[in-house]
Amino acid sequence: MVEIKNLGFDYGKTPLFENISITLTGGHIYGLLGENGVGKTTLLTLLCGLKKPKSGTIRTDGYNPYNREPSFLQDQYFLADNIPAFNMKACDFAKINGKFRDRFDYEKFITIMKEFDTDPSFMMNKMSYGQLKKCYISFALACNVKYLYMDEPTNGLDIPSKTQFRSAISRYTDEDSTIVISTHQVRDLENIIDPVIILDNNDILLNASIEKITEKLYFDYTYSDIENGAKLLYEENIAGSNIKVMTNKNEIESKVNLEALFNAVLRNKQFIKEIFNK
Repeated sequence: MVEIKNLGFDYGKTPLFENISITLTGGHIYGLLGENGVGKTTLLTLLCGLKKPKSGTIRTDGYNPYNREPSFLQDQYFLADNIPAFNMKACDFAKINGKFRDRFDYEKFITIMKEFDTDPSFMMNKMSYGQLKKCYISFALACNVKYLYMDEPTNGLDIPSKTQFRSAISRYTDEDSTIVISTHQVRDLENIIDPVIILDNNDILLNASIEKITEKLYFDYTYSDIENGAKLLYEENIAGSNIKVMTNKNEIESKVNLEALFNAVLRNKQFIKEIFNK
């Protein structure tokens, strides 16, 4: 379990987090959403110990991530958005770096690479960005860690590869793993992330399961009138399609649209915090 209490962090005179508190538990794929500059990548680097909090605490199974103890690191993997293209074969990269991880499974790496339609014997510095991304994703999953943090993992992936990514995350991670995925490409991950965390400047606007979201909000995909007594939070009409996000007065079940949810939250920040914190 990851416990974040009263977290504070800044870049010089620019505060990023102030008194942020949140708990992450096993068995979930968290979607970390937010506008540019609100600190999604910074939060991931704090979680894996690459940055030190200015105030407050982070504890992962009792460890302080910034101490970077070997027993802590064996259970963590952070996949950054910017990844280096080494002058070596992907399979050699996996063999060399896998030696530093007790639970690394080389055969699993090869299997996932092939499922991604990527040749593990190909030189990394000759790969396209999408192929390179699939190489790193394969390595991350083959490390078999308990805590996996991924920053924009679907950037650079084509449509078939995004489908393969969703399948790989579902198939090749343990049920008790804690996975946090930061993304702008919410449609790519709509079917796998739950709960949803939406960051704002110095604040967490939303931290809720899909079940809780559908309990509080109703997503309407028709041109029907707003249900009686409901509050309209967001509406969008594009190319003949329609979506409305409103309060769920009649406890009607609906399918969450993450992009519409994100826009609804940003336009109704205080209201969203109030109804989800009741």
